[in-house]
Amino acid sequence: MLIKSQKDFFSGLLYLAVGGAFAWGATNYTVGSGARMGPGYFPLLLGILLGVIGGVIMFKATVVETEDGDPVGKWAWRQIFFIIGANLLFGVLLVGLPSVGVPAMGLIVAIYGLTFVASLAGDHFRFKEVFILATVLAVGSYVAFVWALKLQFPVWPSFIVG
Repeated sequence: MLIKSQKDFFSGLLYLAVGGAFAWGATNYTVGSGARMGPGYFPLLLGILLGVIGGVIMFKATVVETEDGDPVGKWAWRQIFFIIGANLLFGVLLVGLPSVGVPAMGLIVAIYGLTFVASLAGDHFRFKEVFILATVLAVGSYVAFVWALKLQFPVWPSFIVG
């Protein structure tokens, strides 16, 4: 088997791996049937669908010719570091880290932290634009999750609200 597009082949492989993991993980829950869906039904179908999409992409990568073989480029380590770091920071700021003594800062502070750290992954950092984006995301998240859906989780830092 000759790979004619490395990018497509490895992206299809990633889809297949993630889909397989979702489908396998869904078997730990009750799947149910189409008429009476259990908690594992949607993840199972999503995993299967992702796996099929990955298989089709991988097949296409071995059949369709490309000019230069679409080689996989170098890894964007800086972007990977900041995006993963932003998500970890969001989790720590949202609920805190009691084992280290970090209090829960709540949704608003967590969204600002996430937005500012994730924006460092780009080529240009513009404080004003990032601040406006963080404000829009914070207000939108508050309206959607706290006001409309009435979800119960910390919104403001725990040392402010008690």
